[in-house]
Amino acid sequence: MSNVRLITTFLTIFLVSFAVLFVPPVLGYSENEAKTAVKAAESEVFTCYDVAFEAEKAGANVSALLSALNEAGLSLSKAKRAYSDGDFDSSVSFANECQSKLNGFVDQATSLRSDAEQAGYLDFMVNFVGSGVGALSIVVGGFALWTFLKKREEARGQV
Repeated sequence: MSNVRLITTFLTIFLVSFAVLFVPPVLGYSENEAKTAVKAAESEVFTCYDVAFEAEKAGANVSALLSALNEAGLSLSKAKRAYSDGDFDSSVSFANECQSKLNGFVDQATSLRSDAEQAGYLDFMVNFVGSGVGALSIVVGGFALWTFLKKREEARGQV
């Protein structure tokens, strides 16, 4: 029996050593870390909503932006739900997923806003200035035609 006990002890020590050395430790997040991650994701969502609103106000088509915001909002909702359930690992994971879905969002919204503002300026120039130039052309052309016809009528009257 002594050999069996020795082999069992050796095997137990080997397996415990193997587990300690080669099995990665479980990285659990604390409640504070999860709370911080959820708040950061929530702040990012609010910032993105503000930027999307400004882009829409400038006249940009923000449907693609709103779709990305909806997906990020779903991840944020899952993060908050996991946090309230005490599943801090999932909460951090969903919060990170939310932020990754919004990666580059602000730049894209700013670009759309800038393009919409430029298009609005061009529309203003074409509509307002173009209409003004057109109206002025009609007035000047009418005056020139009137002057031409008047001189022609005067020339006929003298003959």
